[in-house]
Amino acid sequence: MSRAPKPHAPESEDPDDLLIASESLNARYPWRDPAKQVPYGVVLLIAAKLKWSPAAAVVRLGELGYADVQRSEGPLPDAVEPDDAALLSSVERNWGFLPVDIDKTVSLRQIIESAARTGRAPADVARRMTAYGYQVGTGARPLPETANPRDVVLIRVNLRGDWLNWGDKVSGHDVLRVAQELSCSPHLAAERLIALGLRLPFTPEPGDERLLKYADTPGGGWIGQWGSPPVAHILTVARETGRSHEDILARLKVLGCQRPGGNVPESQEEDDLVLLSENLDGELPWLMKNDVVGLQLRHILRASLVTGRSPAQVTERLATLGHWLHENANVPGTAEEADIRLLETVTRSYLDNVHLENVLRSASLTGRSPADVAARLTELGYRLPDEVTYPEVRPGVRAA
Repeated sequence: MSRAPKPHAPESEDPDDLLIASESLNARYPWRDPAKQVPYGVVLLIAAKLKWSPAAAVVRLGELGYADVQRSEGPLPDAVEPDDAALLSSVERNWGFLPVDIDKTVSLRQIIESAARTGRAPADVARRMTAYGYQVGTGARPLPETANPRDVVLIRVNLRGDWLNWGDKVSGHDVLRVAQELSCSPHLAAERLIALGLRLPFTPEPGDERLLKYADTPGGGWIGQWGSPPVAHILTVARETGRSHEDILARLKVLGCQRPGGNVPESQEEDDLVLLSENLDGELPWLMKNDVVGLQLRHILRASLVTGRSPAQVTERLATLGHWLHENANVPGTAEEADIRLLETVTRSYLDNVHLENVLRSASLTGRSPADVAARLTELGYRLPDEVTYPEVRPGVRAA
């Protein structure tokens, strides 16, 4: 089966003619096939690169044997700004050169990537493409007049090559996803998505900013697509804004958030925020729910000393708030500093066995004898399966 002969280089050695005749507009092989139509975008790019009028480019194409030239519905523009050449090259292709197709509506991706590539506002890019005869899709409002390179991430659905287009609907879950990827406010991401002509299942409200900010972390602290707002966050926002727990939870659901990491009480008790704070000061960082090993016993004992509640009362209240203690744990009747210091040295959970090396480590860090450590950990509910006789002598103390 014979193949069609490849187009030859033009007879003219003029650098401009070589550029016009080259497929990639670089004055090099491969050469354009005279039997194929010259895309309209190529005409504009030739005009931009050579600083000619598009009409002059069409004339020279004809003189070089390229008679079939695609045209737009309207008249040719008088000129093409050289800086606009970057707007006329399609972003839909990962390799090679392809002009934007005049027969198709310009995609939102083309506008946004061109804007990011040139540092322009999306509205400016859309105006230029329209001026050159392209049909640009529109949303419910004009495109933003400000440049923002983050727009590319906002409209990218995934890394497989899926992109949002004009008027597509974006879920609240997706808003949280892109905001998390950009480490920015989900509220600002939602507003920008709407400005780009996309549809959301909710209207962004100024109060959303506070609802979605659960921690004071540089560049973060926003509720993400898989993140659950801590119960303490709900209580704090309610106290600061005067909104009811039900109202806050309902709005967070609309915004695409997961259920809270715990149980939001119908009525808040005075020291709930103290119990729910990691440092037991009623401030950030908040206690995060652990659905694998449960609450740490030392947090209960420390909370008991801070609040004056008994360990059992602390355990009961935290369970009401959704933070459970493992069933193997034995809660002592009173909180003792010695138990807290011991538990701070334990790196095993109630799901794990505590072995000899763990006991010796805790003994070394607390100055207690291995036998004392082993006995107390057993009383607190830890499993010590090793059949070991633990020394009664404290580390660093010789037997008489």
